[in-house]
Formats: sequence, structure tokens, C-alpha cells
Amino acid sequence: MLNNKSLLGLGLILSLSGCTTVAELTGNDSATLNLNAAQDYQLIVEDAKAQKALDTTSATYKRINTIFLKMKPFADQVNQTGQQFDWKLSVLKSDELNAFVMPGGKVVFYSGLVTKLKLTDSEIAAVMGHEMTHALEEHSKRAAGATAITDLAVKAGKAYAGDKLGSTGSQALDIGSKYGVGLPYSRNLESKADRGGLMLMAKAGYNPDAAITVWEKMNKMDGGSTNGAQKFTSTHPSNNDRIADLKKSLAEAKQFYTASAKP
Repeated sequence: MLNNKSLLGLGLILSLSGCTTVAELTGNDSATLNLNAAQDYQLIVEDAKAQKALDTTSATYKRINTIFLKMKPFADQVNQTGQQFDWKLSVLKSDELNAFVMPGGKVVFYSGLVTKLKLTDSEIAAVMGHEMTHALEEHSKRAAGATAITDLAVKAGKAYAGDKLGSTGSQALDIGSKYGVGLPYSRNLESKADRGGLMLMAKAGYNPDAAITVWEKMNKMDGGSTNGAQKFTSTHPSNNDRIADLKKSLAEAKQFYTASAKP
């Protein structure tokens, strides 16, 4: 999840946090973790409804939801967690450049992510695939000392003091903090999520080249820096690092994309 105080550019920010364990937060098994996350996700939905910030009708919502529904079957095919996911999507009306996923497949998109970056359907799919992969691989449970459960597909291009989330955004951030929102995953896990998301989007029929253009748009929001986003930590990949890594997997992804077009 993104927050407007700690972002250094558009990309992913979530996960490792000190020594509190996942078990201490929500239980030590996937079923308990997913159940607790589902309950917290419902709090976000209820708050968004109360604030009239839950988008269920706009053209942006319809685009995101269509992509979400199209990708779900392919995400289920690679689910090896031992638990069936009850996938849910909420789109929040906000200018914030934000998106995140909670355990068990609860995805939250902020409308500003799509509208401000002018994302194409395939670029939305790249973000969606990344988020889905973090949840499917339960990355936080595999990292020693992790408290974060998931990650978001993009971090804000620029944090600015005047940016306001509003009460709904604040509620989502508060709840998300229980799952490590706002802390960085390791570069290795981020790269795995990038690659897994690339394959998911391609299998669902979305052009994998869009995973590259998403990060190119992020570079532009960073002010055109040749180095892309400043590295968050020594293990956090920059925009250009992501582009280079994704290009290594494009040929394989395009095979899935080509196969998806066959009757």
C-alpha cells in the first residue's frame, strides 16, 4: 500500500518489518490469516460505503473489475497455498496513486492510480497480476520476521504534502498497517511478484509489453530521471531495474499471450 509520507516514486512498497511474526498478528496458518484479512477487508468496504467513496459504477471501476474477473481463473490455477481464495475487489474514489492486496485475495484499487497514470487495460492487468502474485505466494509468510502479508503494484511517483487521502483512505491505511502496508519487500520477492504477474496477465490475454510501459510511465512521473525512481533500499529495485528484469521474461510471457488468442 502506498502512503503519501514515505513514497519515493511509483512502485511497490510493503512487507518486512522487524521481529513481530505473522503468527503474533493473525495466527500461524493460511486459513486463519485469510479469515482475519477478510474481516478487516470488510471494515474497509463498510467505511468506504459510509463515506460514499466506494466506486461501483464509474467507467474506471468497470474497467478494473472486468480485468480482475478475467484474471481470477488464471490466478486460481496457480494457487498452491492449500486454501481456496475468495477473491474480492474494491475500488476507492481517491486521487491517491495506490493499490494493495490482502491475504486470501482481497484487492483494493484507488481510482487515481488508473486516471492519473492513464493506464491502459493491459497496464492495469500488470498491476493486478503483481498484486495477485504477492497474495498467492504468501511472500510475507516466507520471509523471516515478516509482518507484512502483501504488497502493492505501484508506489506513488511523488509524495506531496498537500495530498489528502480523506477518512476512507486513512481507514484503509490503518487497517492495512496490520499487514505491513508501508514497508518494503525484498528485491527478490518483488522481482518474483513482477514475473508472476507478467505470466498471469499474459495468460489472461493482456499484452505483457504493458508491464514495461507501466514502469516507463513511472519514470516520467519521477521527472524523467535516467535512473528511474530512487532506490528505496539496497534491496528495493528501481523502475529501470524492474524494466530490465521484466524484459528477461517477456519472451516466455508472449508465448502465453499468443496461446491465449487461440480458439
